[in-house]
Amino acid sequence: METNAVIIPVASGKGGVGKSLLTANLSIALAQAGHTTIAIDLDLGGSNLHYFLGVPNRFPGVGDFLKARRGELTDFLVPTSIPNLKFIPGDGKMSFMANIAYAQKMKLLRRIKDLSADYILLDLGAGSSYNTLDFFGLGKHGITVTTPEYPAIISMLGFLKSYLIRTIEKSLVKNRPVSRLLKELITKPIESQIPSIKELKNKLTTEEPEVKKLISKISKEFRPRIVFNRGTGPDDSKTASKISGSLRNVLNIEGDYFGFIFNDPVVNESVLNQTPLLTGYPNSIAAESITRIAGRIIKYWDKPVPNSSKLIFQHVQRSVNRV
Repeated sequence: METNAVIIPVASGKGGVGKSLLTANLSIALAQAGHTTIAIDLDLGGSNLHYFLGVPNRFPGVGDFLKARRGELTDFLVPTSIPNLKFIPGDGKMSFMANIAYAQKMKLLRRIKDLSADYILLDLGAGSSYNTLDFFGLGKHGITVTTPEYPAIISMLGFLKSYLIRTIEKSLVKNRPVSRLLKELITKPIESQIPSIKELKNKLTTEEPEVKKLISKISKEFRPRIVFNRGTGPDDSKTASKISGSLRNVLNIEGDYFGFIFNDPVVNESVLNQTPLLTGYPNSIAAESITRIAGRIIKYWDKPVPNSSKLIFQHVQRSVNRV
């Protein structure tokens, strides 16, 4: 029986942007708000979510579940010191878990859907592997994390494009002619690549007119929740407007901006001390930023947030004025 939990995958186009730090502390914030929460480390091959939660790396987790012939994923739930929060570790000390087989992936996807909680947060590996894209698809919406720097933003947009193409590809699997054409289009040399999802849709429509409705539906329903990490001020938040243009013109989607986390030196201190930011430094500006994101999730997760790029700018401006 599938869970009624809100599943929140957390992804990034590249590593080093604070994805695991956000997942851990967002899980803590939701639990502190009174919601039963499970944090799962799905960065297979590079699991380190335990570190940001302050949990020792001695518990079996996803890797052991996939290698075991019996047992349920619930057997690997680890209690934490935070009331309402449980944790499922990743690959622990197992090797080669980044290359799990298709059957293992499908087993894991099914079992995650069976878990019972108010919120289930998934810390995914960076980049756009098929496993990561399919894990991201577990949630109706997902969080993508970026810093304001250009390489991180480009990588995030690349991840979102890959996810859309992966979703379209899976929806067309039974339509062989269109599937074949899609594969041809996305494997062309870079100088011949289709630059936008809209143009891709038009190319596929020449083969099968009904495909246009399908892709339009996918684009309309997919609204990524974007979080900026390590921002310095209002000028960084203006980047949201530029990203919105790329989402609309290149990917044919809309996004919602759910948070802006200020650059804060205590973050490095919390990592070095293996102390969760929200419990060790609850009054820091970074911790307050994450707590506000949790509040937005509780209130707005299943709703579009009109003008969110403008609102995030206004929020950052007010925060700077208070300092």
